[in-house]
Amino acid sequence: MTASLTPFTSAAALETAFTERLAAMLASHRGLGVYILVLANAAYDPALWAHLAPALAARHGELADDLTAALRQGRKLTEPDDDVLVFLKLHAIGFAHLQTLQSRRAGHWDLLFNPLRALRPTRTSGLKFQSLLCPFDPAGFHFNRPFLAREIFWQGDLGSKPARLLYNKFPFARLHGLLVPEPQRQLPQYLSPELHGWAWEQCEQAHVPGLCLGYNSVGAGASVNHLHFQSFVQAAPLPVQDACFVHNGGGIPYPLPCYRYSDPADAWRKLDQLHQRNTPYNLIYSPACLHLIPRVPQDSARLNDQNRGYGWSEMAGVVTLFSRETFEEMTAEIFATELAGFAL
Repeated sequence: MTASLTPFTSAAALETAFTERLAAMLASHRGLGVYILVLANAAYDPALWAHLAPALAARHGELADDLTAALRQGRKLTEPDDDVLVFLKLHAIGFAHLQTLQSRRAGHWDLLFNPLRALRPTRTSGLKFQSLLCPFDPAGFHFNRPFLAREIFWQGDLGSKPARLLYNKFPFARLHGLLVPEPQRQLPQYLSPELHGWAWEQCEQAHVPGLCLGYNSVGAGASVNHLHFQSFVQAAPLPVQDACFVHNGGGIPYPLPCYRYSDPADAWRKLDQLHQRNTPYNLIYSPACLHLIPRVPQDSARLNDQNRGYGWSEMAGVVTLFSRETFEEMTAEIFATELAGFAL
């Protein structure tokens, strides 16, 4: 997709470019990072998997041979350590045993079985929470890293700001991207009134039905301390957007407090309160609407190893599970109880 067209010009253009770019990346780049990215995105989409699986299998074998030879000969590896570790895990599983996404409905909730996402590095989402505002670290992981250039789906001007859209390396939503406004400013993951308004505007003005932006604050599942939103497209409303819930005008209480705003200024007043109180939160922007969920920090003693990494998707009622046993045993009641445990 060229910079002259925004990524959200039309649903058809977004989907076509998203798919074609993945295939082109696999064909033109031999690195581990690109392979992992294309593999994880293909595993999320059955049609894409059917199309790319033969090429992915061949590339897996080539990369395994190259990495094995380098390790045996004691050569210095040029790939990022994260990518090497993920690929070694993939190779241990074996390409023939990799599993694609499965999903089912449980009550009001959407359950996803996506074992590949379990291989994702935790980065800052696994750290102890201290403050919503953490200084940007040029030496840490961020979206200006040169090796991420090949993972960029689009960049250009979006809503009068320079912006960059990268593929999500371990997607858990349809057409899942990482939208970085003004990347060269090196802003930390700390929302401002300006960028809150910008995000609201992108959803309101996009020509892609179902376009949403997710946001995790520090302490609420954010894994990279570089200001970004997660873009995705919903064919049907998220559970949190269901009219049945009290915050949407229905009669069923949500498991934890959720606030729905139809005015960006009203929403910012609440966000400003949370900033002043140093309270983590998750956001889901959709056309002319924002769902806001304040919550306990990710290191709260109430949480367990499974739900400690929950972010905007789980708070919105879509949980990604990594083992078949957990996927099959999860019930609507169990998940609702887990969500209730995040209430302040």
